[in-house]
Amino acid sequence: MSLADKDRIFTNVYGYQPWNLKAAQRRGDWDKTKDLMKVGQDAIIDEIKASNLRGRGGAGFPTGLKWSFMPKAPTAERPSFLVINADESEPGSCKDREIIRHDPHKLIEGALIAGYAMRARAAYIYIRGEYIREAETLFAAVQEAYDAGLIGKNAAKSGYDFDVFVHRGAGAYICGEETAMLESLEGKKGQPRLKPPFPAGAGLYGCPTTVNNVESIAVVPTILRRGAAWFNGFGRENNRGTKLFQISGHVERPCVVEEAMSIPFSELIEKHCGGIRGGRDNLLAVIPGGSSVPLVPASEIWDAPMDFDGLKAVGSGLGTAAVIVMDKSTDIVQAISRLSYFYKHESCGQCTPCREGTGWMWRVMEKMRVGDADIGDIDTLYEVTKQVEGHTICALGDAAAWPIQGLIKHFRPEMERRIIERKGSDKMMEAAE
Repeated sequence: MSLADKDRIFTNVYGYQPWNLKAAQRRGDWDKTKDLMKVGQDAIIDEIKASNLRGRGGAGFPTGLKWSFMPKAPTAERPSFLVINADESEPGSCKDREIIRHDPHKLIEGALIAGYAMRARAAYIYIRGEYIREAETLFAAVQEAYDAGLIGKNAAKSGYDFDVFVHRGAGAYICGEETAMLESLEGKKGQPRLKPPFPAGAGLYGCPTTVNNVESIAVVPTILRRGAAWFNGFGRENNRGTKLFQISGHVERPCVVEEAMSIPFSELIEKHCGGIRGGRDNLLAVIPGGSSVPLVPASEIWDAPMDFDGLKAVGSGLGTAAVIVMDKSTDIVQAISRLSYFYKHESCGQCTPCREGTGWMWRVMEKMRVGDADIGDIDTLYEVTKQVEGHTICALGDAAAWPIQGLIKHFRPEMERRIIERKGSDKMMEAAE
C-alpha cells in the first residue's frame, strides 16, 4: 500500500515552498521542541528503538541501538559528538540533497534532538564539496536557527547547550565512509580507520562519536511527534517506516519520492515515474540501491518489495534506495565498466586489494566491453572480485566488486557473445589478409 500525503515526513521535498525558518515552522518543524526533549535522553533513544528506524545511509543498522552505544556520562575532557553524513557521493543517490536544499530545518532540529539524546556537545554536518548551493542553504538555515535561539546556548529553551557546525568536503567519495569522514574533519587525508576502536569509543578528536545519515536524523522529530507506533505502521517486519526513493534512468519521469518501505518495485515505478520508457517489456535491469549494489534483471525485480530484506532476497540491497533503471537500449557491459572506473578513481589506495584490484578490474572490464578477451577471463575476473570483496578496511572494495559480480551472474551470455563475435571477426580479417 502506498503512502498517503498526510503521512509524509518530507512535505517540501520538491521545494514548492521556501526552505527558511518561518516556512519550516508553518510545516510543523520546531514545534514545541523543548517538550520533545523534556521526556529525557534515554526515553528518546527508547522511542527511536521502538520505531525500528534503520539507518538510511546504506548499511541499515538500527538507529536507536547505535545511539545507545554512546557513553551516558561524557566529561569535559572527552565530550561526545554527533557527525551527520551529508557527503552523498554514491552515483544515483540524491535524496539528502533535496532535504538540505528544501527542508534543512528538519535536519537541524533532528540534530539537536539526536545530539541531546546521545549527550553530544555538538553536531558536525559534513556536506559534499560539489553541493555548493545546498551548502549555502544549510549555512543560512543554521544561522537562522542560532538567531532564533533554537540552537546554541539553552537551545530551544531546553536548558541544553548544543552547537551545529557545517563542514564542506572537497569531493572525495571515500569521505562518505564514516571513519574517513572523521579523518577529513580533523584536517587529515580522508582514509578509513581500522576498527576497533569504533567511533562510539574513539571517534572525532578521539572522543565518543556517532555518525548518522542525513535522512536518519531528519526523520527523528516527526517520529517523536507522531509516535513509534505510527512509524511502525509502514513496511514489513524489520523494514519499517517511510523512505525517500530516488529513481533515475530509463523511466518516463525520474524523481525523488517519499514512499512506504516495502512498496513493490512495479508500484513505485508505475505510480510515481509513469512506468518504464518503452513499456515494461523494455526493462533490462535495475540497480536498486545506488551503484555499489549488484544489478537485478527485469524478471526478478518487478514484484520485489523495495526494502532491506526484499532486495537481499534477489541478491542485491536497498542501499540508499537510489534506483537506477536501465532499458534494453543500455550497453550493460559498458555501464558496469563505467562504474568500475568510478571505484578505481575513488579508491583511497590504502589497502592493496582495492588499490591494485580496482584498476585491474576496470581494465579487464574494458576488454570485456569490446570482447577482447577469452571466455576463461570471465571466471578469472570473478575470482579477483572475490579476492577484493571483504579484504579491505572499508566497504569500497565490496562496492567495486559487487556490480561486476552481478553482471557475471545475470549477463554472462552477453559477455561471452562479445568475446565469440570478436574472435570471429578477427579470424575473418586474418582470412581476408
